Amino acid sequence: MGRRVARDTVAFTEKTNEATKGQFQVTTDGFKAYIDAVHCGLGTRVDSAQLVKSYAAPRDGEQRYSLAGVVEAVPQPRWGNPNPQGICTSHVERNNLTMGIQITRLIQLTNAFSKKWENLKAAPALHFAWYNFCRVHSTLRVTLAIEPGFTDHIWSVSDLPQNSGK
Repeated sequence: MGRRVARDTVAFTEKTNEATKGQFQVTTDGFKAYIDAVHCGLGTRVDSAQLVKSYAAPRDGEQRYSLAGVVEAVPQPRWGNPNPQGICTSHVERNNLTMGIQITRLIQLTNAFSKKWENLKAAPALHFAWYNFCRVHSTLRVTLAIEPGFTDHIWSVSDLPQNSGK
């Protein structure tokens, strides 16, 4: 979690490097800071690409928070050998939609908007734990953590590790 600035982008890719292993593909949006951050934070063990989108100008009468229409999406391989079929941001966009719907703290125009950094960080952490370990997904009939073998049973919320905040 952080602002959309170069420093936080580098910190994010460094944390991603610590949390992952092996070769994988990364697709980012057109934010220029991603180019150096992904290269420095993840090095040559990733196949990197960007999906740069151009948006239409807002139409008359559109509200401030209306989504602009995408006019064009241009895939741009950066380094390595990214699979052209895998250059997309739809998975993370779907994840962001799910989080926005289920975690009202992330939406500024609600009464539940987080004003404290600690609460804002805790809400997605709890959501991800519940979503992956406790929630049975109807298409799989199991949790997302059971499917790849991270666990062998459906967790209850009380099974989730507790952090004392230290």
